[in-house]
Amino acid sequence: MSTNDGIQVLSQGVGYGIVVGIGLFFALLMLGCTHLQNKYTSYSTHQAEEFSTASRNVEPGLIAAGIVSSWTWSATLLTSSTFAYTYGICGPMWYGAMGSFQILLFALIAIKIKSNAPGAHTFPEIILARHGRVAHITYLFNGLATNMLVGACLVLGGSQVVAALSGMNVYAACFLIPLVVAAYVIVGGLRSTFIADYTHTVILFIAIFIFGFEMYATNAVVGSIDRFYDLLVEASATMPIAGNYEGSYLTFKSVNGLVFAIDLLVAGFSTVWLDQAYWQRAIPSQPETSIKAYLLGGIAWYGIPFGFATAMGLGCAALTSTTSFPTYPNPLSAAQNGAGLSSQAAAIALLGKGGAGLMLLLLFMAVTSSTSAELIAVSSLLTFDVYKTYLRPHATSQQLVRISHYGIIIYAVVLAAFCSILSAVNINLTWLLTVLGVIVGGASVPVGLILLWDRMSTLSPIASPWSGLSFGLIAWLVTTMKRSGYIHVTTTGDATNAAAGNIASCAGGAVVATLLTLMFPAKHQSDDPIDIARSNKINGLSSPKKSPSGSNIPPSPDVPQNSDEAEKGPAVIVSAAPIEYVPTGNEMVDYLETSHIQPLDPVIAKKGERLALAANGLYAAIAIIVVPFTLFGTQ
Repeated sequence: MSTNDGIQVLSQGVGYGIVVGIGLFFALLMLGCTHLQNKYTSYSTHQAEEFSTASRNVEPGLIAAGIVSSWTWSATLLTSSTFAYTYGICGPMWYGAMGSFQILLFALIAIKIKSNAPGAHTFPEIILARHGRVAHITYLFNGLATNMLVGACLVLGGSQVVAALSGMNVYAACFLIPLVVAAYVIVGGLRSTFIADYTHTVILFIAIFIFGFEMYATNAVVGSIDRFYDLLVEASATMPIAGNYEGSYLTFKSVNGLVFAIDLLVAGFSTVWLDQAYWQRAIPSQPETSIKAYLLGGIAWYGIPFGFATAMGLGCAALTSTTSFPTYPNPLSAAQNGAGLSSQAAAIALLGKGGAGLMLLLLFMAVTSSTSAELIAVSSLLTFDVYKTYLRPHATSQQLVRISHYGIIIYAVVLAAFCSILSAVNINLTWLLTVLGVIVGGASVPVGLILLWDRMSTLSPIASPWSGLSFGLIAWLVTTMKRSGYIHVTTTGDATNAAAGNIASCAGGAVVATLLTLMFPAKHQSDDPIDIARSNKINGLSSPKKSPSGSNIPPSPDVPQNSDEAEKGPAVIVSAAPIEYVPTGNEMVDYLETSHIQPLDPVIAKKGERLALAANGLYAAIAIIVVPFTLFGTQ
């Protein structure tokens, strides 16, 4: 059976129309918004600080919407439904629980960024200021690798589904999706992605509600919870799930589902803590509200995979026996399920071509909003961690914006080519998500410890990612060979085989980082004036500025000025002496772009940290331990 058999119900014109037409609509919308912003506000996208960090004053509502949008990948909708169809009702629960946990944990990172590194643009910048260039290159590599893998999950998953539903050429989709998104990101920078994220998220929730109400309340084929339950009982008898209690779709006792949850936990650490897109949601937020934004965003996101996959993934199994099912009387093939087509099959069974069109729109919203975050994230890494750090340290704001534009285009083209290669060798979204943690999991815990653990030594963050990668690859390939007998795309993508690599990579990196810090607690100390200046700026410390006449602008009296004091850590700017002159030209631009960078008040930071710890502890206890394992134990 071809992957597209029964699923392709739309014409190519519909596929191209949604991808190109809606993409151009958002590009024009962002062009208009950016024009109004540049003309009538003090925030100009021609300044690097506004383009890359939205001038660090975005309200918590937009930050929360951006977090939800960034974390709502095509995988959120497609893979969560795939695992609901594969493992039953526990799949959506584990997907929602593990995915939200990563965002809630990142609230701790957000508060540390605002407290200890309020001047940072990227997370490798913080590592460079604290641990030197070798560590910087290590995490720059892991950050770019994560962005490439995450981008592939987004674009490849979306392209394969667009091709399956409409017959659109999959390689054309791989190129068009990132390029149309790049058009409006180049125009508006980071702030435009927040506006687009909010719009996309509204449309996304409306579509999810439509599918949910159709499945549970109004549709003639199902239309009630009772009927939905009866159809799942029937599916359990005709298509039992191996490894589930009595083969049921309705049991939470699924060993394979639990293994999948472990894969997802490690992949989640990697794709959040190592993805510049999530750091770039914390950096532009207002200091006092950053913690609230991540807590709100994490909780709000839970309902997307849980609600959608419960309706559409389980709905696919329930509707298999109905004549409206697109592959009736056959269930989905393994290839179709692996390509993430379970939710599409359910949409077609419920609403026919209208369901397929709505599903295509929903996926396009998810793919483009997340891809926009990845584009601006990679452009920031290329601009601040490659160009400004190694090529032109004294680049002007206009030069940085220009390089950001180039970075967006380069990443869009490279990502499109990478996705085309993956599609050509038959690697799908499910495989990528399953093994992602093996590749970059070793760096996921150490990057968090750099901010969360004051004793973190320099040797530790350098050695731990490479150690974790080595452990992960060995465990993954050896387990695959032992369990499956040969190494192939199908065997390496097995959830149990990948779990061994995921656990070894993530745990290996964490253990090595901890041991090396305890054994060699020596921090990096640089006496290079450039390094000291960079550290001062990232940590929110002021350094003497020169007026055009050569006199110093008086710094804050509460900020240490010599390099020895500055290296000890960030200081809180309580008050500032009056400025004696009005800077002009490039000096004025530089002053305006850095004048708002101040560390978070330590009292507010402490309260926020306690709130984040309490929220994470409560969530983990209820959503990850008590509820799932009680249901697992009672079958």
